[in-house]
This record gives sequence, structure tokens and C-alpha cells, in this order.
Amino acid sequence: MVDFVRLSDADNVVTVTRSLPADHPIESVKTVKMIPRGHKVATTAIAKGETVRKYAQIIGYATRDIEPGDHVHVDEIEFRGTSHDYEFSTDLNPPPKVPEAERDSFMGFRRKNGTIGTRNFIAIVTSVNCSATAARMIAQAFGPEELADYPNVDGVCAFVHGTGCGMAPDGDGFEALQRVMWGYARHPNHAAVLMVGLGCETNQIDWLLEAYGLEKGPTFQTMNIQSVAGLRKTVEMGIEKIRAMLPEANKAVREPCPASELTVALQCGGSDAWSGITANPAVGRACDLLVAQGGAGVLAETPEIYGAEHLLTRRAVSQEVGERLIERIKWWEDYTARNKGSMDNNPSPGNKKGGLTTILEKSLGASAKGGTAPLEGVYRYGQTITTRGFNFMDSPGYDPASVTGQIASGCNLVCFTTGRGSAFGSKPAPTVKIATNSEMYGRMIEDMDVDAGAMLSDGVSLDDKGREIYELWLRVASGEKSKSEAQGLGDYEFVPWQIGAVM
Repeated sequence: MVDFVRLSDADNVVTVTRSLPADHPIESVKTVKMIPRGHKVATTAIAKGETVRKYAQIIGYATRDIEPGDHVHVDEIEFRGTSHDYEFSTDLNPPPKVPEAERDSFMGFRRKNGTIGTRNFIAIVTSVNCSATAARMIAQAFGPEELADYPNVDGVCAFVHGTGCGMAPDGDGFEALQRVMWGYARHPNHAAVLMVGLGCETNQIDWLLEAYGLEKGPTFQTMNIQSVAGLRKTVEMGIEKIRAMLPEANKAVREPCPASELTVALQCGGSDAWSGITANPAVGRACDLLVAQGGAGVLAETPEIYGAEHLLTRRAVSQEVGERLIERIKWWEDYTARNKGSMDNNPSPGNKKGGLTTILEKSLGASAKGGTAPLEGVYRYGQTITTRGFNFMDSPGYDPASVTGQIASGCNLVCFTTGRGSAFGSKPAPTVKIATNSEMYGRMIEDMDVDAGAMLSDGVSLDDKGREIYELWLRVASGEKSKSEAQGLGDYEFVPWQIGAVM
């Protein structure tokens, strides 16, 4: 393995692939002191106030005069807000479409409304935290023995959360929660749904039914604890309702479905310096392959494209789509300011230990998950994705909240890259995890599905690793368990984004 990676001739820093001692040669300079693995080294002199560049883009500004060979990290770089003259639709590179007759397929569940599922769950969705215990008690009644007679049912899941009351009955927070509830109630990975509320909460189930035109039936039921007359009776009635749904849910069988029916959530967490060099570009290549098949990839985490949004507006299919993205960026600048935060608060201590320094650097690497295809649509949190191809959904960078929104938007598969290691999983859409480096992959092999670090350690090409990830998506969509599924993750990762005051 080489000692360092240079991403562009325009960069004035490189990233080291292993810890290097002082006085170690890098290009035409020598390291001034020990440089930790994954961290940056200046290859030219950078005067105080000048830009530090990686990916041929600005990742920050020098806080002091930086000498060639210096370690360049949190003490040497400061963050400044982005300022771009945005271009729209100037970098459109649609991948050649695969003819329908030649498209790949997976074994999925065809629903009556025309959507396609990759799993076959029964969901218990709560309207408010007050009904969370009831929902969990109902779900816990259905273990392996209870489900043994229903081999086509993947499980009974309780989707509970900590909000639903003490909030304004309109505005961003309420609307986001209702979109999430609607998205899970109609998710293609659910064969049947039971909604459980308390009865007096702000987030009324009946309001949701009216707003989204949801109709009750054998596989869609609702109940409120106060109307049923208490917790015990609610749990008993809920168990009976689920038992009645099981035979119907078990009728669903897998059948061949075109890859165009996959909608994959593109996510990252516990990022390191290699995220933007190995795993994220490889996922981006897989996304391009899926888009060529007519499928959809959904990037999210708006704070983690901050500083890279100008690259995405150039890929927007229209100025209108690009401006919707900029509107979300401006909303986030205002949101963080009024909460006395900064967009640069996003890199976590683990991110920084792994070599990332500013949100600008993190965003440039994170946006690589979106590949190179045109940006077809920009959506609000949890809003249903209606366009195929590469899309963006507004969300926080907090992984559970972001993935919850992506699943609510219709994603039936999740792809999650990580450099520090993440014990994340999700239901009803399974999560595939991609390790950015081989060392962590080996250490957490029970959690990681793919080793993208082989691109550095073994010279595996970007095309080959992207193809490996894409083919894994097809297998997992067909029923193969991902590592996170095998470990039982996903029951506690449902976290709707809570926006606004708690009253």
C-alpha cells in the first residue's frame, strides 16, 4: 500500500494511509512530526487565512502559517460558511439506460397498490410515546414459536417514538411526524399495519387517516388505549388483531421483480478520512448502476452535503430542482443559527479522530454516495419519492432520524457506509453496511457486509467494488439477510425527526 493518497493535483494536502513518523518523505517534502493514519499533511506552504483544498475543493482556511510537511487538522483549519455562485444543470451525465428486456431482477413482494417490497413485516405504528409500551407488548407476543406457522412473514415490529404530543398541531414538526407515520403505514415492506394511540394526543390518528385518505380494512387497523379502556385490554385486543392479520400476510410470496423497483437509502455514519475515498465513491458507483436499471437512490443528511451542495446543483435536471436544494440549505443555516449552533458542529469526535476536520471536508466525501447521475428530485423529510434516478431527501445528519425519513419516503433497502464502525440496522427496510477500511472490517466482521478498504489495501477497482455492492443489494432485496439483520438490529432505530418546541 502507498503511504498517502492525493485526490487532485489542485489539492495542497494529502491523506496518509498509515501512521508516519517525523521526517518521512511525502512527494517532495518530509513530515514535520508523526502523522496519524487517515490524517492530512500539507504538501506546500499555506499562509494564514489561505484556503486548504482537498477533492479540488475548499475544506477550510488556515489558522496559521502552515509549512510543507505539517500535520493539518483541527488546530490548523477553521470553518467558514459556504458562499457559492450556484450553477444549475451544467454537469449532467446520465448513465446509459439498460433496456427493459435486459434489466436485472430480484425476488420481491408485489403489493396490490403496485409497490414492491423486499421484506414482509406486520407493523405496529404508534401515534405518541404514551402508546409505546402497549405497542411493544403486542409485538413481543409474536416470537419464533408464534410465527412458525407463517414462514412468509418476516416478523411483527413495533415502531415507537418519543413524541406525538406537547407539540404544535401544525408546522414543520407535526407535518414531518405525519409524513413518517403515513410512510410506514403504507410502506411496501409491510403486509399489514396496526396503529396504536392513546386518544388525547396532539397527533391524532383520525387526522392522519383523513389527511392521507387511509381506509381501515382487514390489514389496516387502528385503536386508542382510552377508547379500548386501558392498557391491558389494548394489548389483548392488539394481539388478537395481529393474529387475524397473520394468515393474510402469509399469503404474500416472493416473485421476480425488476431492479427498477428498488429504492435505496444512501446513508453514512461514523465516518473517517477513507469514507470519501473508498466506501462512498463505491456506493456512488453502485447507485449509478441502479439508476441505469431504472431504480432510485436517495441521498439525505442535509448538514452533510453542506459545502458540496454546489456540486449537486450542477447535476440538477432543472433550475427548479436545484433551487429546492438551496432552499433546504438556507433553512438549515437559519435552523442552526436560531438554536445557537453551527453547521460545523456536525463532525463528531469520532469523525475527527478518524482524520476529518470540518463539515466541508466531511460533506465532500459524503456526497460521493450519490454517484454521478443527474439529480432528479429534492424532497422534504419523509415525503414520498416519486421520481426514479438519483434523488435527495432533507434530513438531519443523525443517522437513525435520517434513515427513518428515508424509509418513510419509500426506500425498501438501506446502504450505510462507516469508517469508525457502526452497530446500526433498520426495519422494515434492511441495512447493508460498507466498511471504509480493511482494519475496521476485520475487527467488526460480524457487523460489516462489504470491505471497501480493499480498494486501498488490495487495489480493487472502483468499478469492481461498486458492482459488488450493487449485486449484494439485489441478493439482500431477494431475502438474503444482511449482517445487521442477522444480529437482530432494527427494533430501536425508528427515530422520527423532532422539529420545534416541546411544550
